[in-house]
Amino acid sequence: MNIAINHENEVIRKIRDALESDVMLDFEIQGTLGVYDLVLKITAKSDDDLRHVLLEKIKPIDNIQSAITMMVI
Repeated sequence: MNIAINHENEVIRKIRDALESDVMLDFEIQGTLGVYDLVLKITAKSDDDLRHVLLEKIKPIDNIQSAITMMVI
């Protein structure tokens, strides 16, 4: 993900808040240096669950400028 300048910690906190209560998935989040500002790894029970998380919980978060989604099977 690319995050608006000086909003990295805020976005990490909002993602944690959005995902911690969801017992149907596991996640890891890490700030990075370089081309991307943040890496988020989500393990969900199904593709539909993952889609729901991305569209309903992650996409609405302010200050995420861009994201690349890579699904691993």
